[in-house]
Amino acid sequence: MDDYPALSVFWSMLWFFLWIMWLFLLFKIITDIFRDHEMSGWGKAGWLIFVIVLPFLGVLVYVIARGKSMTQRDVKAAQQSEAAFQDYIRQTAGAAPAGGAGADELAKLADLKARGVLSEEEFQQAKTKLLT
Repeated sequence: MDDYPALSVFWSMLWFFLWIMWLFLLFKIITDIFRDHEMSGWGKAGWLIFVIVLPFLGVLVYVIARGKSMTQRDVKAAQQSEAAFQDYIRQTAGAAPAGGAGADELAKLADLKARGVLSEEEFQQAKTKLLT
């Protein structure tokens, strides 16, 4: 390893990681160009050509010109995804299992029976009705 000193290894690794970070940014920008619904088709084509033909300059100019709106689109997409996920959880948790009522209904019936509101016979009838 005498012909490749430690400082050269450091600089090589630094440039490699900077190149990888730039690639991630490039793909993020290309994704953002296609995700922007407010930009016209010609605008998307222009930015895409600029970013592909002059990649370093194109990425730099795009981040300067549209970085704030890029962040807003990311936040909006994350909020929509979270809302859809929460809605899915509410629908799934609130749905009764196939073939009968949920455990909540049975728990309510058991509570009514324990408080003396329902007799054993009424409890069994309601339970049978829920489970069929």
